[in-house]
Amino acid sequence: MKKINSLQKQDNKSLFFILGMIILVLYYAILFIYPLSLAIIRSFYDWNPLKGSLKFTGVKNYINLFKNPLFLISLKNTIIFTVLAVIGRVLISLLISLGLVSITKGRNFLRSTYFLPVIMPIVAVSIIWIWVYHPQSGLINMFLDMFGLQKQLFLKTPSQALYSVIVMVIWKDVGYSVIIFTAGLLGVPKNLKEAAWIDGANRRKTFFAVTFPSIMPTFTFVLITALISYFQSFVEIFIMTGGGPGTSSYVLSYLIFDQAFKSFNFGYASAISVFLFSLITLITVIQLKVLQGGNKE
Repeated sequence: MKKINSLQKQDNKSLFFILGMIILVLYYAILFIYPLSLAIIRSFYDWNPLKGSLKFTGVKNYINLFKNPLFLISLKNTIIFTVLAVIGRVLISLLISLGLVSITKGRNFLRSTYFLPVIMPIVAVSIIWIWVYHPQSGLINMFLDMFGLQKQLFLKTPSQALYSVIVMVIWKDVGYSVIIFTAGLLGVPKNLKEAAWIDGANRRKTFFAVTFPSIMPTFTFVLITALISYFQSFVEIFIMTGGGPGTSSYVLSYLIFDQAFKSFNFGYASAISVFLFSLITLITVIQLKVLQGGNKE
């Protein structure tokens, strides 16, 4: 009787495992594989759902990408946005995390404080920062005026709009990386640090010889997730600048929206989407190879 019950339990576990895998595969297929496949296929068409037109054009959409000045501007802005946001977020969060692990009292409170902006909706944060950047009554310009400095236009001028949004996303997202880095730093074996100190290494040498190699998997995770996130940034651009002034803050995600839902050129928008997906995948793979290679050495 016990053997029968044991076999039934094993069969039930196997059944639940199979059902779980089927649900997971269906979820992945419906929400990722199907949309991606459809985007790739329709990128070879002149597709306007409103007119019901679907005409095969081959690689014309991809050729037109690099003939379109707005695409090149968007690509440049996307790279600038991603590089600066990733560097700023990683460096600031790493410095904050190093400070947090050096203290014991109040560490959890400070980590929670840094994490608060992360859980705030991006729409609400974007609206708040529009007020912060307001040319007349904004918080930053009020401080500048107090010290006799010239007020800035921020979101209203082409030379500052994109960088103003970058500052906002770094402020919002840095807390997430702080949590990850702090957990990684607290996991570094103390005996390795003590051995380095005994050998005469100072704090800087200990960090680069012991601490940083130990948190390399954490660093890789933070770097790649930040890169993927910022390459796809859209909501903050849409709310804070609308791609402007002019086209100064156009990024690829906003261009996709513009082509699909304003010009109704879904085939061209699909081609941009496929290009962006391919670019993110390529850079992610290169980063993994470089970081993993450096870690092995």
